[in-house]
Amino acid sequence: MRLIGLDPGLRLTGWGVIEVEGNRLRHVAHGVVRVATAGTLAERLRELFEGVAGVVEAQRPVEAAVEETFVNVNPGSTLKLGQARGVVMLAPARAGLPVFEYSTNLVKKSVVGAGHADKSQIAMMVGRLLPGVDAKQDAADALAVAICHAHHRATARRIEAAL
Repeated sequence: MRLIGLDPGLRLTGWGVIEVEGNRLRHVAHGVVRVATAGTLAERLRELFEGVAGVVEAQRPVEAAVEETFVNVNPGSTLKLGQARGVVMLAPARAGLPVFEYSTNLVKKSVVGAGHADKSQIAMMVGRLLPGVDAKQDAADALAVAICHAHHRATARRIEAAL
């Protein structure tokens, strides 16, 4: 079964694809959708949607997992991140994939064993769980979301999209 993990951001959205066979995980691909900082918010959200939709189309996963929004102290930043997250969730949903969400702490606990791990710890453990993978920052986080989903599929909370 091919799964995609997504780590939403308005400027950088990480993605990671894994194959799951029983309890075995295999790395397929990973990367980052980069969105220009210039342009209106609507233009940037469209660019983000097209980038994620292109990855979903190229990689052909059967399920998607998205990290929940982390609340910032700046309400404006939180709102923009929420809008980006909505667009990131919409892309696989429009492709007919079931979309699941996981809290940041659950993703970290599932991969590192601690809910307050930092990005370097996540990247290191992703490399251990998927030997040979050297993913950085957002792509490593996205692979961690995919790994979390592989471990928690049976109890995952599915996001019902009203399209």
